[in-house]
Amino acid sequence: MDLKSMTGFGRCEVSNDIYRLSVEVKSVNSRFLDLNIKMPKKFNALEANIRNTIKEFISRGKVDLFITYDEFGEGSKSLRLNLDLAKEYLDSMRKICKELDVDDNVKVTNIASLPDVLVLSEESEDDNELWNRLNPALTQALTNFVATRVSEGINLKSDLLNKLSEMEKIVLRIDERSPEITAAYEQKLRSKVTELLGTAGIDESRIVQEVTMYSDKICTDEERVRLHSHIKNMRGKLEAGGSVGRELDFLAQEMNREANTTLSKANDLIVSDDAIGLKTLIEKIREQIQNLE
Repeated sequence: MDLKSMTGFGRCEVSNDIYRLSVEVKSVNSRFLDLNIKMPKKFNALEANIRNTIKEFISRGKVDLFITYDEFGEGSKSLRLNLDLAKEYLDSMRKICKELDVDDNVKVTNIASLPDVLVLSEESEDDNELWNRLNPALTQALTNFVATRVSEGINLKSDLLNKLSEMEKIVLRIDERSPEITAAYEQKLRSKVTELLGTAGIDESRIVQEVTMYSDKICTDEERVRLHSHIKNMRGKLEAGGSVGRELDFLAQEMNREANTTLSKANDLIVSDDAIGLKTLIEKIREQIQNLE
């Protein structure tokens, strides 16, 4: 399955001698699927169909859908005359003329321009016919929309895989450095004891005990094993694709926890720098993951 970004755009327009229909879809990041639909009132009865169709293409993101619709065919609009109301207006006007003793110069245009005498209204259309017009355009717009998400998802996947490779190199460096830290501590400890007591004063069992205690204190074996596991797991999910954004976000949180522990245990400048590098990469990964569906 393809890996998709949550940022996307798609559009489709259908135009003929009868109508012109435009559908536009765009989205940004969101933890859940948040739909906002703007459309002419005549499509209100189709909202459930529209939402169900969108959910077939999109599972996460703040999605804005815009539908515009114009009809050109005859009969799409009609003019309705309220003759009874027009007669009431005329009677009232003539009564005013009589009561005020003014000339009766009322014209048809005067009456026609009064409120609700002439009303322009749209003829009601069959919902099935509207859906048959809208559905292909909506589907094509969503298809185009998903294509932009997939294209962006490919770029995100490449970037994330590169960052995971950088993380793996750092963890391997810490793997290699860990025994050196213990050996360096042992050498420093022996040098200190020798300086104070001479070679005769060295108690091997005591030295081994001190080195073991120090080694246990700075040991990050478990953290590094889990980091290797999380990196492998995240890489596998990226390769598998699909809607994995939430799973990857959880893994990134776990990575950050292991990096923090490694940093807190570090008693070595090189390991400290590497642990900080890990945290920086993980933060960048989390930022990118927020863009994934």
